[in-house]
Amino acid sequence: MSMTEDRSIDANVGIADMKLEVVTIPVTDLDRAKEFYANLGWRLDADFLLGGNRAIQFTPPGSGCSIHFSTTTATPGSAQGLFLIVADINAARDHLAKHGVQVGDVFHLTPEGPAGGPAPDHGPYNSYASFSDPDGNGWLLQEVTTRLPGRIDPGVTTFASVNDLATTLRRAAAAHGQHEERTGEADANWPDWYAAYIVSEQTGAEPPK
Repeated sequence: MSMTEDRSIDANVGIADMKLEVVTIPVTDLDRAKEFYANLGWRLDADFLLGGNRAIQFTPPGSGCSIHFSTTTATPGSAQGLFLIVADINAARDHLAKHGVQVGDVFHLTPEGPAGGPAPDHGPYNSYASFSDPDGNGWLLQEVTTRLPGRIDPGVTTFASVNDLATTLRRAAAAHGQHEERTGEADANWPDWYAAYIVSEQTGAEPPK
């Protein structure tokens, strides 16, 4: 068998799934970290011994990835630029502020640098707000409504929470209202239109006309 044939066979072999499920963040005081993240409404998965050392694990609401907090890894506060994707930047920021978190104002990026407020028309991937935990580990809220193509499997549409689905339905309702204004008539087939719009948001496809 030639090397060309070998490469052809290798290309057809399925790539094993590699799901990012846990990342580790260093903290100074586990009890302080536990209180801080529990106060945010994150789910406490475990408070356990790992290799003889205590660790705790939390999962942010709607996240497929969990966080280990440990005192035995890198320098506390060295974890920076940790993105938390949200559907509504203002609502997410308000939630943190109501729970006593010192969270920065919402901003967006321009060619001239950061500017105050969310991105114009809440353009996806460009509205942010930052906050830190008691050790200085830095988190960044990022608003994402419509995904770029290729980020989500087009055959899978999922929602992390009831709130996530409700927010998506509100956007679909607003877009559908604009659709009816353009056509000048009521759309009796609105369920199909909603469904196509919601899937297009998640997969980055063209929205229905």
